[in-house]
Amino acid sequence: MKNRLSSLSAIGVAYLFALTTAIAADLPDLEGREVVAVTENAYPPLQFVDPKSGNAIGWEYDAMAELAKRLNFTLVFENASWDAMIPAISEAQYDIGMTGITIRDDRREKVDFSDAYMRSEMFMLVRAEDDRFTTAEQFAAIDDALVGAQAGTTPFYTAVYEVLDGNEQNPRIKLFETFGASIQALRTGDVDLVLTDGTAGAGYVDANPDVFKLVGEAMGSEDFGFIFPKGSDLVAPINAGIASMREDGTLDTLNTKWFLEYKLGE
Repeated sequence: MKNRLSSLSAIGVAYLFALTTAIAADLPDLEGREVVAVTENAYPPLQFVDPKSGNAIGWEYDAMAELAKRLNFTLVFENASWDAMIPAISEAQYDIGMTGITIRDDRREKVDFSDAYMRSEMFMLVRAEDDRFTTAEQFAAIDDALVGAQAGTTPFYTAVYEVLDGNEQNPRIKLFETFGASIQALRTGDVDLVLTDGTAGAGYVDANPDVFKLVGEAMGSEDFGFIFPKGSDLVAPINAGIASMREDGTLDTLNTKWFLEYKLGE
């Protein structure tokens, strides 16, 4: 039985290899072209610095490396803050940007987007012991409760327009330079709520069940995409690569690795 299972496993691996090879054969060949990708390294598990090794890792790093292999381009990574990223891409300082960027029409005025590589829903992340609210309405009714967010991000706009009163200058919104900084502020009690996509939020809860919990219902959905300078000739090849990774199950494999198997903070 063991030998038969081993043989079946070998056949399965050979089949997947043949399938991947066949798909890759139909993809554009960028002939080793250098592609500079920029990221923030502040949005686990999509991209972050591993506290153990000090290496930058995450879902988007793995996905981009796979795209480089399939499309035959040489990948170079750079770092930039979130608030500088879209302007830098719009000015063609980098070829592609990745940091869990929500596809939005207002951003399309400055940059081009890839097809969506992930769909996520927004949830409320709170301290594990906080039982004061489970809905946006209940949170809004607590006058001294604060929400932490990065300016210009989907969590920021969701906090402004779906949780609070639509005032982007509302003093109940405490701004942070990185998503990770807002999480730390939640941990220490400096804010009472951070909005996060469900997959990242579940990662924090799984790693720190005594510290964090997710409450309430999903606040709509958002699609993540890579960004490019307007008119970039990389959009079509990257879209073809994303489609091939979806077709052969690679995107699902990455989701399992980073959202189910990898424990943040371990």
